Amino acid sequence: MSTEQDHPIVVEFFHDALSAWAFPFSRRLREFVAKHPNVTVHQRVYPMAQSPEFFSNLFADPVAAKQEVVMEHWLEAKQVESDERINCELMMERDFPYPYSIPNSLGAKAAELIGGQTAHWDFFDRVQTAHLSECRNIADYEVLEDCAGAVGLDRDQWVELVHSDQVKQMVQDDMLAAQRYGVLRNPALVAEGSFQLPGECRSIMGFRISDEALQRWYDDVQRRLKLSYSVLS
Repeated sequence: MSTEQDHPIVVEFFHDALSAWAFPFSRRLREFVAKHPNVTVHQRVYPMAQSPEFFSNLFADPVAAKQEVVMEHWLEAKQVESDERINCELMMERDFPYPYSIPNSLGAKAAELIGGQTAHWDFFDRVQTAHLSECRNIADYEVLEDCAGAVGLDRDQWVELVHSDQVKQMVQDDMLAAQRYGVLRNPALVAEGSFQLPGECRSIMGFRISDEALQRWYDDVQRRLKLSYSVLS
């Protein structure tokens, strides 16, 4: 629990709805913020698969890509995190290629324009459920529109914004921020524009961030802020 002496902290949460490791971590981060009201979370998209050809460039064919991502990346996350929401078997039954990231990233930023950080996070969580539990195609904008409606956003407004130049620029800005910080995997956290918590490297570009790692990082950031480190002149 935070105390009256704890500094306010702005945390940037980099994520992609494709990530099976971001799925349990988003819930973990929500619980953490509920215990530390001095923490403000700023949502950042970090699209790993930036084109429909991303996975075909990594694997021999779309079937091999889906097999490795779902039956290694998803399965490892499900087992390590004990998260029964992750439905590997159902996804392997689906006949669409494994999705790419840009549609869900644009959708999250459109949600943010409508309802701010809260709407972005709610949309992101709903899209992750659609992807990892319901195993719907989150590269399909109709699926993403359903997710927007499910979290209370105006569907017509969301549809109008999702392909706008403003939303595309917001995604680009987040990608540039990730590049500036040196973010390599999903999910990742950066506090106060400086202190990155990258997590433990896992399968297919994933990070695992445990409760213990999150708390240690928070304590380190608090210590750094309280000691007021500065560059010597």
